[in-house]
Amino acid sequence: EFKKEVLEGLTPPPAYFPQNVMININGYENLETVLERGTKALNPKEFDLIANETNAVIIDTRKEEDFEKAFIPSSTFIGIDGSFATWLGTIIPDVNQEILLVADEDRIEEVVTRMARVGYDKAIGYLKGGIEAWEDHNFPLDKIDSISANQLAKLESSTIVDVRKNSEFISERIEGALNAPLDYINDSIKDVPSSDTVYVHCAGGYRSLIFISILKARGYENLINISGGFDAIKASSLFKLTEYVCPTTLL
Repeated sequence: EFKKEVLEGLTPPPAYFPQNVMININGYENLETVLERGTKALNPKEFDLIANETNAVIIDTRKEEDFEKAFIPSSTFIGIDGSFATWLGTIIPDVNQEILLVADEDRIEEVVTRMARVGYDKAIGYLKGGIEAWEDHNFPLDKIDSISANQLAKLESSTIVDVRKNSEFISERIEGALNAPLDYINDSIKDVPSSDTVYVHCAGGYRSLIFISILKARGYENLINISGGFDAIKASSLFKLTEYVCPTTLL
């Protein structure tokens, strides 16, 4: 079972991690050792055993649409094709945290390497065969429900939570939406209703999945992702938006 207390210690993003930081400075292990450990292939039974018997966090780095359809319960989405290093640092403040990975098989070495470049060298293996193997072993799966902007516009009433940065929210938003920035999620979660259905969006869909996956690990089952995020909402022309304010005036 995923250790919820790890996510409950979230902090705002740390200072920028230089992408070319050397792996072996300040006591870090060499890259060969880090890769050997992080790319260790674990079958579903081994993966489940380690997840249950250690304090390891499960990070899923697959594409957004793949995570949305099926993921290991209480795992956290941080897609490798998004702002991976930034959100890894936000969600896992302790660089010594042990991490189990769910990733596309042909990109596991890339994932471990990119983690190590920003100081996270404690990956302890990945799920061999991915979600398909997990499902074949009859282990439980979770998913995130989604709704299109067009479908959302047809609802008579809805609670909409915008997880973009406050500056983005102030610049332009759906009238009546709540702002719960992902980068300050410990504070933001206080403003998210835990009973009524909540529709969540960011700019394009990446951050909203991170947000929902974290809240699901904390017991929230009332969150629905808005596909395409604010980009799709604005393009639909079906919502009343606030007057646009140039972000440069907010600095």
